[in-house]
Parts: sequence; structure tokens; C-alpha cells
Amino acid sequence: MYETAKGGADKGPLRKLMAAGMVGSAIEWYDFFIYATAAALVFGPVFFPDASPLMGTLLSFSTFWAGFVARPIGGLVFGHFGDKVGRKPALVVCLVMMGAATFTIGLMPSAASIGVAAPILLVVLRFVQGIAVGGQWGGVALLLTESAGTGKRGFAGSFGQIGVPLGVILGNAAFLIVGASLSDAAFVSWGWRIPFLASALLFPVVMFIQLKVEDTPVFRELQAKAEESAQAVVKAPLSQALRTHKKEILFGAGLLFATNAMFYITIAGLLDYGTRELGLAHASLLQVVLAMSALMVGVTIAGGWLSDRIGRRPLILIGSALITVWAFPFFWLVNTASMPLIMLATLVGGMGCTMIYGPLAAYLAELFEPSVRYSGMSLAYQLAAIVVSGGTPFIMTALLAATGTTAAVSGFLLVMGLATVVSVLVLPETNPREAARRGKSAVNHAVAP
Repeated sequence: MYETAKGGADKGPLRKLMAAGMVGSAIEWYDFFIYATAAALVFGPVFFPDASPLMGTLLSFSTFWAGFVARPIGGLVFGHFGDKVGRKPALVVCLVMMGAATFTIGLMPSAASIGVAAPILLVVLRFVQGIAVGGQWGGVALLLTESAGTGKRGFAGSFGQIGVPLGVILGNAAFLIVGASLSDAAFVSWGWRIPFLASALLFPVVMFIQLKVEDTPVFRELQAKAEESAQAVVKAPLSQALRTHKKEILFGAGLLFATNAMFYITIAGLLDYGTRELGLAHASLLQVVLAMSALMVGVTIAGGWLSDRIGRRPLILIGSALITVWAFPFFWLVNTASMPLIMLATLVGGMGCTMIYGPLAAYLAELFEPSVRYSGMSLAYQLAAIVVSGGTPFIMTALLAATGTTAAVSGFLLVMGLATVVSVLVLPETNPREAARRGKSAVNHAVAP
């Protein structure tokens, strides 16, 4: 732990790390999420022109899923690389991979130009995106939480977590601006490429932050201590994590089921359903997603801060319970096709998401001891990505097609909410302050090696 003589975290370097984690994470997620928006709006006709609108959407969302299948690979590969060589080099490599893949998608020929090679190349590039974002999350989460004092891990970790809503805001703002500036035909023909190409404009800024800010004395001291400690996560031993922490990995993944299902229904599934079935303008729906994401930024930070004071489990339990009870009212409001009511549905759902997501970086880190932490928490997080995140838009579209009603989607959301409720009830509290207040021992492995 990097603390002053008075026991507090060294605020200067920590603030730089928090800023770097926030900006770097936001750009990574921007690149990752604009794919979801494009898959819902244009990838069907561009890359699957011979398919029906429904089948084109399903095929587009299946390519979207490929990024989530790749994320565990990125978490494990870059976990090993980051512990061996340094977290800063690992994050920079992830950033380069993500930027290159995103920019190349913006340059890709359509299926009308190169035939079946177009969707194949799209899947390959999406896979590269998944590897990049899978490697980035664990490194940022650990760098922030391991550098913070005992009472600030939740707050510090939340600055990496808000990269998700900030990435959504940047991505949707890009599509809103482009959509408002072009005709529908021009948008489908070539305008959708602009948000992908625009990622290059942000790349030098993120490179500067990653190279200049993260390579601090605090970071170097952390790496030195990791090399000296027999329990540090230097080798990222996946086999040991699987052998000794099956419960933490499985139920740690379950912590994400509710928030991931609600989040991806809102940012991807709702865009397709609202435009294709309810006849709503995609610009109006993007504005709804922007409002929800703005709320998520503030609530995520507040949730991380509050988890340092009252514990991780209460917030995650409240958030998952909210999503569970909101599963059916969410679509009752959406099906009115009233934008104010759709806004209400997404804001309440977003509140539930962020109450779970804010404390999550600190909670997952504290569930594993240092010797298996990078592997364990990355595997838990990315397992949920495969099972729920990437598949949710596809599952939603398929359920709507099979049943003709949103009740089936609400049922899916209800099950995901209950899965998170069960997971948080099974796992122990890790905040030592809250455990001490209750006269219990928290399961809390030291965050610094």
C-alpha cells in the first residue's frame, strides 16, 4: 500500500492514476460500444444485405457477441503479460489493439463490395476488440484499487468503472451528431463509419496519459513490491485460481448478471426494438441512452464511495433487487412508445445497474488473495461477459421473434436479477470497516501485494 506516515493514501499520484484510469477506460469502452450501436442500426443492411431485417439484426448481434467471447482471452493473456512486464505496457498494447481494430472497421468494404469476406473480417476485428478490452479492465481495476488506502478502494475503483457510461456517452453523442448531419441514406451508406474513424482523434490523448501519467513512482513501487512478494500476482496462475476459488469465480460472475442484462438491453436491444417494432426515431432513443449514461457516471462514483462506508454487499443487493422488481415495469413503460416513459424506465434500470457496478472493482479484487487476483477477478468478470453481456441483445431479439411479446424478455431480466441476488447473498462482505461494525471478520485479502 502506498500511504503517507499518517496512514492516508498518497493523494497526488493516486489522483493521476484515477484520472488516467477514467480517461483510458472511457476511450476503450467508446471503441467497444460504438460497435453495439452500429450493430443495432446499420450492420444488418451493410454486412448482411440478403437477409431479412430480423435475420440481419440477429446476425449483426451475433458478431457483437464475438467480442465478449474474446474478452476472457484478453484478461488471461494480458494479466500474465501485465504482471510480468508491467501494467502500463499491457494497457498501452491493449489501447493500440483497440484503436487499430476500431479504425479498421470504419474503413471496411461492405458485403456489396467484397461479399462474404466482409462479415468474416468484421468478426475478426470484433474479436480483436474483445481481447483488448478484456485485458484492459483487470489492469485498470487493480492499478486503482491496489494504489488506494484501505478506506478508499471502492471510490478509487469506481473511476475505472465510470469508463463504461462515459464510453457510451461519447459513442452515442458521435452517432447523434452524425445522424443529425446526414440523411438516412447517407448514414447507412457511409456516415456510420465516422464514429469508428473518429477514435483516431482521441488516440494520441490517451497514449499521452497512459505513457506519462501511469508510469509514476507509485506504479513502479507497486511493481517492485510485487516482484519481491511470494504472494504477488506475478504469474497470473489460472490453474490455481480455478482450483482454489471456484465459488468466488462463479458467484463473482453472477454479481454481474443483473447489471449486464439491463445495461445491454438498454444500449443495444432497445435501439433495435424501438426503431424496428415501435417505429421510434433512433436519435430519440440515443438521447435516452445518453441520459441514462450521465446518471450512471454520478451514481457509480457515489456507489464506490458509499461502499467504503457501509460495505459492498448492501449496495449490490439493493441494485439487483431493484432490477428484479423492475423487469416487467421496464417493458410496460417501453411499450407505450412514449419517450418520457421510456426515459423513466431506463433511468430506474440504470440506477439499479450502477448500484451494482460502482463497488464491483473493489469487491472482486478483495475476494481473491494477491497470488491469484488478476486471474480470478478477470475470469469472473469476463465469464459474465460471455454468458450474459454479449448474448443479451441476441437473446432479446430472438425471444421477441419467438413469442411476439416483451414478457419473455422481462422474464429473462427477472432471472438475471435473481441470479445476482443469490450471488451476493452467498459471497462474504469484504469491507473491513463494515465487518468490524457488525463484529464479524471480513474476507478481505490485502489489496497491495
